[in-house]
Amino acid sequence: MPAPASFTNYIDTHADAFIKRLGDAVAIQSISSDARRRQDVIVMGNWLNGQLNELGIETKLVDLGTHEMQGQTLQLPPAIIGRLGSDPAKKTVLIYGHYDVQPSDGWKTDPFTLVVDEDSGRLIGRGSTDDKGPILGWLNVIEAHKNLGIAMPVNVRFCFEGMEENGSEGLDECIQEEVKKGKDGWFDGVDCVCISDNYWLNTRTPALTYGLRGIAYFSINITGPGQDLHSGLFGRTVHEPMTDLIKLMSRLVDHNGDILIPGIDDMVPPHDEEELKLYRKMDYTTDDIEEAAGGKVALSSDKTAVLMGRMRLPSLSLHGIQGAFSDVGCKTVIPAKIGGKFSIRLVPPQTPEKVIPLVNTYLEAEFAKLNSKNKMEVEYLHGGKPWVADVRHWNFEAAKKAIEAVYKKTPDYTREGGSIPVTLTFAESLGVNVLLLPMGRADDGAHSTNEKLDRSNFIEGTKVLGTYLYEVGAAA
Repeated sequence: MPAPASFTNYIDTHADAFIKRLGDAVAIQSISSDARRRQDVIVMGNWLNGQLNELGIETKLVDLGTHEMQGQTLQLPPAIIGRLGSDPAKKTVLIYGHYDVQPSDGWKTDPFTLVVDEDSGRLIGRGSTDDKGPILGWLNVIEAHKNLGIAMPVNVRFCFEGMEENGSEGLDECIQEEVKKGKDGWFDGVDCVCISDNYWLNTRTPALTYGLRGIAYFSINITGPGQDLHSGLFGRTVHEPMTDLIKLMSRLVDHNGDILIPGIDDMVPPHDEEELKLYRKMDYTTDDIEEAAGGKVALSSDKTAVLMGRMRLPSLSLHGIQGAFSDVGCKTVIPAKIGGKFSIRLVPPQTPEKVIPLVNTYLEAEFAKLNSKNKMEVEYLHGGKPWVADVRHWNFEAAKKAIEAVYKKTPDYTREGGSIPVTLTFAESLGVNVLLLPMGRADDGAHSTNEKLDRSNFIEGTKVLGTYLYEVGAAA
């Protein structure tokens, strides 16, 4: 069932106002991984709650408690749970999003001032595509119906958090507790879940996502000397933590992306011909991955191999070294304590619990080979399980019809390389189909410098979100 023309016309005629509201959201520096910005995250949550209330959405702010971070005890940002409509004759859709953002260094513009580039159509600002733009897309849909006096085609429930970029601490328990309340809970009667927190495969073709990789994030911590040392006085006289760490990190993954920890790749079952067909049909080339990466660095010229490497195979990436000298200049220090950060992206049937012992055993054996007098600890920092959904469900069919109505294209069906752990929590706690319906494009640079959301994706994407609700309402 298509959305009424009055709805799509409203979205077009109010586009500038929607972009201004996005600018207001971007201006709030809601960086959840920075203790100095925790109050800004809470301010962002309160701002979003106020926007929801103005649109007639009943909400409650759920206190998720406190946590320890960067040597401080900090208040966790509130989860926002909302509801709109309670018609038993209508389906009920639960919408998830997050209002926190990544840190922002090295930008060409102020990351917290939305830049509207009229020539390219880009809306440049931290959080524009991840995930403030998509959240406000849903608000645009609600506003249009409210101001036009049109009844919503479905009942809507909301769950917004402010810690997604920092482990979603407290959210799983919040969802599970709400579900346990049954008919007294705000999630009672939910028929499906829709999340808009990922991206198209390219810049041309919309996508529907039915799978996500999980993650297990580690730090290899090496300690030895009692304090940092002068390399002129102690070089070649002591076991250096950095030397040990570099050796260990070089033994985790090879230059072709193959994981060197025994048993991890072996967990993944082989693909079948039907699955291969999905990858071959996708509107995607190695040029797309290289354009998004900003360089000709693809591991293979085979499109299917690249797609499977991103979607259905695990990967191991090295992220950084904490405690190492990284400033400008030439400091000749031997660090006394360092931590090498790496993560493994997981696919079914892998889980953090299954890979942690493999990682520990392997690194302990490799460290023993060094005969070093330093000490090593493998620290597991956080993780989440992978998720895969049934694309034949009416929830996916509704989204497919919405994309075809707005973009006049059939979407790619993708499994995403990133991780959104709450997806599996919703699927397991509610027992319903979960859909990922991306708004942004592959080149948005969600966690990178100069993050953007194209104006067309924001406005046409808002139409897709609204049309999707009409298709869900009409689904058998």
